[in-house]
Amino acid sequence: MPTTMIAATQIELNDEGFFVHPEQWTEEMAAELARRESIDPLTDRHWTVLRFMRSEFLDKGTGPTVRALGKTSGVSVKELYQLFPKGPAKVAARIAGIPKPRGCI
Repeated sequence: MPTTMIAATQIELNDEGFFVHPEQWTEEMAAELARRESIDPLTDRHWTVLRFMRSEFLDKGTGPTVRALGKTSGVSVKELYQLFPKGPAKVAARIAGIPKPRGCI
């Protein structure tokens, strides 16, 4: 599996760029990960989604789908696509350091 330096830490990623070990993620890594996804800067609304994604992953073992994000995160589906234009659940999961949510292609 490929490794990369993120916020001065060597991180192992899978072939799609998701953390192999989500426990290595820190909030300091998020800004760098977001820039790699062409998202800069991270706003409070981005953080709402990222923290929700991590919370769901820690509680349920998987990240939420776009539909679940839109219904339960406090951020509408329309806004999710504005915040993460290349695919909200997948891109937000990458930035949040969690595995790709079920149902994402």
